Amino acid sequence: MTITELLIEAAGWTGAALILGAYILLSLGRLQGNSPAYQWANVIGAAGFILNSGYHGAIPSVAINILWVAIGVFALWRIYKAAA
Repeated sequence: MTITELLIEAAGWTGAALILGAYILLSLGRLQGNSPAYQWANVIGAAGFILNSGYHGAIPSVAINILWVAIGVFALWRIYKAAA
């Protein structure tokens, strides 16, 4: 396994851990859906999935995760706009 392949796999697993962890914390009431921490975990996690899925040719996963990032970025924009 090359260093590039290792980094791509790490991005995928890190992304999965971030999204799963955020969902667990949301379900336990430790995070709110409108919190920056929850949205950032989803945006960064989905970006990891995009890298990994794209490398492996899983285009449907890439597409859904691009939408996931867009939703998270939109939510972050609204959060920061409301705070200003």
